[in-house]
Amino acid sequence: MYQREAGIIRLSPKFGHSRYYYLRKLAQEIRRVVAVYLKPLQKVSRIADFGCGNMPYKILFEPFCEKYIGIDLPENPYADIHIFSDGKVNIGDHQIQVVLSTQVLEHVPNPNFYLQEAHRILEKNGLLILTTHGYWMFHPDPTDFWRWTSMGLRKIIEEAGFEILEFRGIVGRSAIGMQLVQDGLMFKLPKFLRFLLTIPMQGLIFLLDKTHSQKARNADAGNFVVVARKK
Repeated sequence: MYQREAGIIRLSPKFGHSRYYYLRKLAQEIRRVVAVYLKPLQKVSRIADFGCGNMPYKILFEPFCEKYIGIDLPENPYADIHIFSDGKVNIGDHQIQVVLSTQVLEHVPNPNFYLQEAHRILEKNGLLILTTHGYWMFHPDPTDFWRWTSMGLRKIIEEAGFEILEFRGIVGRSAIGMQLVQDGLMFKLPKFLRFLLTIPMQGLIFLLDKTHSQKARNADAGNFVVVARKK
């Protein structure tokens, strides 16, 4: 999955980018999670980036671990450990303190098994930090299988043996609806003209998102950020 949205600087997207508001909000939430859950721990032994892609958030997590491990498909040159064809990972039980999963769950063919593997490699009380889409356009890399309701995502995580500590939605319903309108129009335009659409649309998305409370986003959003603990 290392080609996922290639070329995007996820931590600091350029103004006018078609994902500008969404990526800024996602990076903001991930930074907040690091501050709340990892800084108090000072430093753990191992953090595993499960479906690591090009490790866009490694810079945020690496200061809080002795070893940052990238896990992905064999074709990913960034991966330290590869996922076998059956979905298993060559890591022993209870070896990891934090599993990071950013925008991966929608791409895996068997999300239940993926979460079970995350649970297996985590030590007791280890943390799962997971982000995935609620509403979003089809974006195969190389596959794209799932979108989650808040209730469905909670259910699949809890059934894998996790206790959810925090569940937050980002980019509320009307804002993500406008994102989809933008994307529906954008790809009909030549690349050199797309910024004429994306700049005003990203501003409108920003304004629309202000109409939603955090409670409303937690129920219905373009993306969900979850922190869970292995029972």
